[in-house]
Amino acid sequence: MFLTKKEQEMCDGEYGETIRKSMDILVALGDIYGASKLVDITSAQVSGVSYKTIGDAGLEYLEDLARDGSGKATINASLNPPGTDLDNWEELGFPRDFAIKQNQIVDAYAKLGISKTCTCTPYLVGNVPRFRDHVSWSESSAVAYVNSVIGARTNREGGPAALAAAIVGKTPLYGFHLDENRKANLVVNVSTELKGADFGALGYIIGKVVGGGIPYFKLQNTPNNNDLKTLGAALASSGSVALYHIEDVTPEFNLNSEDEIEDIMFISDKEISETRQKLSTTDKTPDLICLGCPHASLEEIKQVATIVEGKTIKNKLWICTSVSVKATADRMGYTQTIEAAGGNVVCDTCMVVAPIEEMGFEVIGVNSAKAANYVPSMCGLDVVYNDVENLIHFE
Repeated sequence: MFLTKKEQEMCDGEYGETIRKSMDILVALGDIYGASKLVDITSAQVSGVSYKTIGDAGLEYLEDLARDGSGKATINASLNPPGTDLDNWEELGFPRDFAIKQNQIVDAYAKLGISKTCTCTPYLVGNVPRFRDHVSWSESSAVAYVNSVIGARTNREGGPAALAAAIVGKTPLYGFHLDENRKANLVVNVSTELKGADFGALGYIIGKVVGGGIPYFKLQNTPNNNDLKTLGAALASSGSVALYHIEDVTPEFNLNSEDEIEDIMFISDKEISETRQKLSTTDKTPDLICLGCPHASLEEIKQVATIVEGKTIKNKLWICTSVSVKATADRMGYTQTIEAAGGNVVCDTCMVVAPIEEMGFEVIGVNSAKAANYVPSMCGLDVVYNDVENLIHFE
């Protein structure tokens, strides 16, 4: 891989140990994947934040980097969700020892210049690349959204690679950064109109079929942005989809014509309905409803506030979102309405990376196919998959 004079100096440690370690990671990746050079990036989104997933070893690595002090993020960079609400963990019942370690992890990232805005939907809170920008993002649903809906360019990076890219301001030029690797290889004809949790079911079906490929959807109705993030999250969790196209919707759907794609699938209402049922592991009533995987938008919080207004919720309710979106929900009165009904708007974390299995819950209700896919394996709990209005029960 070609390196400029300055890049070689960075590799040689002339700009400090943190930058040298970061360059080691990026150059190794570039060599593995046959990148021709490094390319400048405008944004990063860093995973590997929850204490549940990185543990003490990850915390020690981050604190060592931060202690060195020779390198900080040079571009707009934000964090993936941690394992707790960073401010209100005690009130919500998160384990104390876990929460303390979790805050230490986020503080170490902050010393490295990464924003403490913790969310898997950074595009909702100011980390918004432009069309065709090169970026380095790592959370699977965020990668699918930024590639597909915004049309910026990133590979599905690991947390250390995204952190290294944030510090150096560059990433290896290969994979989805190149035009020739952004073309679809499967046409999906959907014969039924979709709404709500249907988009997650569709993503779950196609992710399993296409793996790391690029599907091209032909839909009967036009999805909104919340539907697109739901679809992308499901595609990325049941498969490893980092980019999808929707005819007449996403910005790069015409990178290749439908005629150039040999593989075609047909999806009807029957497949959607069967998959919705399959994503539930029990028919028991959930004792915790967890919404916001990926993190809830303001519109989604408003929808829940409308559903629960003036009522009392029987089961526990968490709506997971970012601090920024919750601040707006507070101003709009949505948070107060939800809390009056017995629910909580939870910041920073989500049910997948939180230690919910240690908090006395047994059955989790979700409207996210990603969460339905991950919670049984990562948390060991049962899930019920459905639309929001069917999950919440009232006194």
